Amino acid sequence: MADKQPVNSSRLPEAMGASLIELLGHERFLTDSHSLQHYGRDWTRFVAPAPSGVLLPNSIGEIQAIVHLARKYGAKLVPSGGRTGLSGGAMAAGGELVLSLERMRKISPINKAGRSVTCEAGAITAQIQQAAAEEGLMYPVDFASSGSSQIGGNIATNAGGIQVIRYGMTRDWVTGLKVVTGTSELLELNHGLIKNNTGLDFRHLFIGSEGILGVIVEATLALTDPPTNPRVMVLGIQSMPALMEVLAKCQTRLSVLAFEFFSDLALEKVTAAHSIQPPFQERFPYYALVEFESISTAAETQALELVEACMAAGWVEDAVLSQNESQRRSLWRLREDISETIAQWTPYKNDISTTVQQAPELLSSVDALVAQHYTDLDVVWYGHIGDGNLHLNILKPDGVSVGAFEERCKAVSAHLFTAVQNLGGSISAEHGVGLLKKEFLHFSRDEAEISLMRGIKAQFDPDGIFNPGKVFDA
Repeated sequence: MADKQPVNSSRLPEAMGASLIELLGHERFLTDSHSLQHYGRDWTRFVAPAPSGVLLPNSIGEIQAIVHLARKYGAKLVPSGGRTGLSGGAMAAGGELVLSLERMRKISPINKAGRSVTCEAGAITAQIQQAAAEEGLMYPVDFASSGSSQIGGNIATNAGGIQVIRYGMTRDWVTGLKVVTGTSELLELNHGLIKNNTGLDFRHLFIGSEGILGVIVEATLALTDPPTNPRVMVLGIQSMPALMEVLAKCQTRLSVLAFEFFSDLALEKVTAAHSIQPPFQERFPYYALVEFESISTAAETQALELVEACMAAGWVEDAVLSQNESQRRSLWRLREDISETIAQWTPYKNDISTTVQQAPELLSSVDALVAQHYTDLDVVWYGHIGDGNLHLNILKPDGVSVGAFEERCKAVSAHLFTAVQNLGGSISAEHGVGLLKKEFLHFSRDEAEISLMRGIKAQFDPDGIFNPGKVFDA
């Protein structure tokens, strides 16, 4: 139980604090320093948390009451899920109240006939996946943080992950939403319908909105059949163009579930940190991880023949294929453990994308900038190359302050994002804009689009209550 102490913030009106205590009690209105630090930040480490308090509602009605009080007293709210974001979208850095959904985790029984599930926004992604699996179905949006991320946050950031090449983004699996807007109004959007051509679909405005329009409180998700006998190959590759040749070959010959890549430094960091045996004795500049359905022995034979053909063409230097589920999971660790492993170096992350066919050109352009500006720093590459998404991670060296490191990297980002813009790409493929990338938004969105975004926010949140200062300045 949190300390029962008065609100310690001059930025929160005393009358509002009293009303929140009456609504939630001291147990669900937290103001102790540990809670403020814990709930006030996400995985971002370039902004210091400074919330006024943390709110833990149990119901939609309580959320509406909180928004009503925020409007009355001029307070600001930061919606909070699992806080696994990497762009500062869940940071409360200016005296806002953190609105945590962690107590709203109900998952309704699986609708087997409709192949769907309805859950509260605080439900953990992995628990939704497990509930679907118990009924022989699958929620396919998956990523390394699925064990702690919440579905409301996934939807608010339109999360992608490791199987976008097969299953698409979160947006493709949301059939209904309940949201509370900045006027405290509850909207029920699309009601889980597969077909509904009755005008504008506001559901898609909230998907990927990063909490600036209101807060997602409930979602209905579509489910699908799990893949048959998934197998994993890890391939040692000498160059990015060769990697793209392998991707094209795999897509024509295999039932591909995922196509990931990572650099040798990424592999080195993971294997050293977790005492994992490297897949090969020799080291290569890049590695591809390919997951595919092995529906029959013929499919496995076809995979082996594909590898042989790629080796004969000089695209692949070495390869390993999982023989059982344990080996499949072990090979996936080489890719999925990268982000967690490098977190100790406070990486400056650039999550960029372009079309799949332009990915080699983007990597080449960015590599040239890295060679020019980061000769003294470690650079870790990985990403979802099968959908054109590259993750560039610059690792902070010891002895350099976080502030100085961030400023140096931001200066380079302007050049990097120009390269992205020249290819018609995105400065944020899946992490969102949040606080860290809003000053660079114009590289992916023109002023007309940004102006329309401001207008849409004003319609749903006229008093600017939700997630102020995120994505764009009002």
